[in-house]
Amino acid sequence: MFDSLTDRLGTVFDKLTRRGALSEGDVDAALREVRQALLEADVALPVARDFIAQVRERAVGEEVVKSVTPGQMVVKIVNDTLVQTLGSEAVEINLNAVPPAPIMLVGLQGSGKTTTTAKLAKRLVERDKKKVMMASLDTRRPAAMEQLKVLGEQINVPTLPIVEGQNPNDIAKRAMQAARLQGYDIILLDTAGRMHVDEALMAEVQAIHGVAQPVETLLVADSLTGQDAVNVAEQFGKRLDLTGIVLTRVDGDGRGGAALSMRAVTGCPIKLLGVGEKLDELETFHPDRIASRILGMGDVVSLVEKATENIDEQEAEKLAKKIQKGQFDMNDLLDQLRQISKMGGLDGLMAMLPGVGKIKKQMAEAKIDTKIIKRQEAIILSMTQEERLKPKVIHASRKKRIAAGSGTSVQEVNRLLKQFKQMSGMMKKVSKMGKKGMMRGLPGLGGQMQGMGGMLPPR
Repeated sequence: MFDSLTDRLGTVFDKLTRRGALSEGDVDAALREVRQALLEADVALPVARDFIAQVRERAVGEEVVKSVTPGQMVVKIVNDTLVQTLGSEAVEINLNAVPPAPIMLVGLQGSGKTTTTAKLAKRLVERDKKKVMMASLDTRRPAAMEQLKVLGEQINVPTLPIVEGQNPNDIAKRAMQAARLQGYDIILLDTAGRMHVDEALMAEVQAIHGVAQPVETLLVADSLTGQDAVNVAEQFGKRLDLTGIVLTRVDGDGRGGAALSMRAVTGCPIKLLGVGEKLDELETFHPDRIASRILGMGDVVSLVEKATENIDEQEAEKLAKKIQKGQFDMNDLLDQLRQISKMGGLDGLMAMLPGVGKIKKQMAEAKIDTKIIKRQEAIILSMTQEERLKPKVIHASRKKRIAAGSGTSVQEVNRLLKQFKQMSGMMKKVSKMGKKGMMRGLPGLGGQMQGMGGMLPPR
């Protein structure tokens, strides 16, 4: 998300920060490029215009003129204005309600409401320790109710039993009653997709809202639709008391204009981002962190949070003990690769690192495949248990068999074996530092990123 905007702004600010003093003309020239970059990222024209006006008001004042580093000060002003445009601070889902608290999801057909319902249920159960039930009110789309039921089974969250012939209002009433009688904390109501210009369907969703009286009414919008997502938010906002927006498919949106325009146009906070297809790929929307990512400053806080969520302390301890005994093998490397995949893979991690644009450029120039982790997993999975425990036994004929079994080449198998050898050597050195050195240098994120070092180009 925001890749094109990050690249364009990076070029503009590189020019600014290389200069000493800045004239008003320098600032205006830079802001013209920023405005162009915003419009190309599909940011609404009024939002882009207001954004530039706010930045200019501060950027041509004494605050910048008297600064020791005027270019950096302009970047800071742009960052502050971005945060303000995106909503200043994160707004979480409101869970302070008398149970069962109804949360209603609305939006266009195909925006990802059903999947988002399951993602939110999983998040509420695992992160917030809530007892959750899901109910599908979608009587229009074939198999919509069955889809939610299947997703519920995947995440071990119950769904309201399907009763043929009921209308959405009756289902909403039954869902509220069932949740109340069975002691649920939250009931998630997945409504049918509807066009905002369809009067009958909009009247229907208003009626459901009246029955359920939800504590949260979340608009699920596809970020790939750009300006249309903003128009949809405006129209739904006129008919319903929206409390938040969930932007889906942001991992496929290289522009990010919808996110930048949404809050400014509707006044409704973006609460969650769907960052992938998996059911655990739903994140809180943090305006300050998103602004940092847009400006290529990284998002170290989110990176640490991901590491904390995905790295098992006990497994890390176990790995440390194995390394102390010189027993690090291919199974351990496989575990490390899988932990990186859980954290979003190389692409996901790089998006949170400062200077990401330059790193990506280096990787592109070095022709490094960011999907290499999956390929390396396949190589290890094609090895026998003996080969994983003792990689030294892997010679020419075995390499050919492993390459064929994993759909890769012998060269890639050689590269992985070389990387493993380098990691093993590094780990033997770390083990000599004692337990403190072990825990500092290996398990968890540090060890994983060091282990991937052989794949990254030199700086």
